[in-house]
Amino acid sequence: MKTKRININEINPIAYKPIYELYDSIKNSSLTSTEFLLLQIRASQINGCAYCIQMHIKEAIDKGEKQYRIHALSVWRESPFFTNEEQIILEMTEQITNIAISGLQDELYEKAITIFGKEKVSDIIMGICCINVWNRIARSTLFTPIPSQD
Repeated sequence: MKTKRININEINPIAYKPIYELYDSIKNSSLTSTEFLLLQIRASQINGCAYCIQMHIKEAIDKGEKQYRIHALSVWRESPFFTNEEQIILEMTEQITNIAISGLQDELYEKAITIFGKEKVSDIIMGICCINVWNRIARSTLFTPIPSQD
């Protein structure tokens, strides 16, 4: 049995405030809601965060995302269901989430700047960083997924 963990939001809500503000700013950025949800789900898969996977998949379905795309997300490179732009975002998500392996590669960075421009690349990077913060909080404090009531 796992040890019951602290709830940081209850103990230190001020610590959560800048993370909520970052999340809200990204939701209102140049990223579409689909792009933000895809990168959140993919980063959460990589980080093994069941809580965030469940939450963002439910949100994606509620917003009309096709389930076949969600199911293919873990194998997006082999899937025909993602646009070129989404593939760039997903590759950036993988490289930044796994930053210690080889960082964000120059070739991908330059491709992203060419396709999206500097502002959107900034939003993509911050979106990836934001979900990685949430994944680390959820995993270290053992957030538990809640079954959907649907």
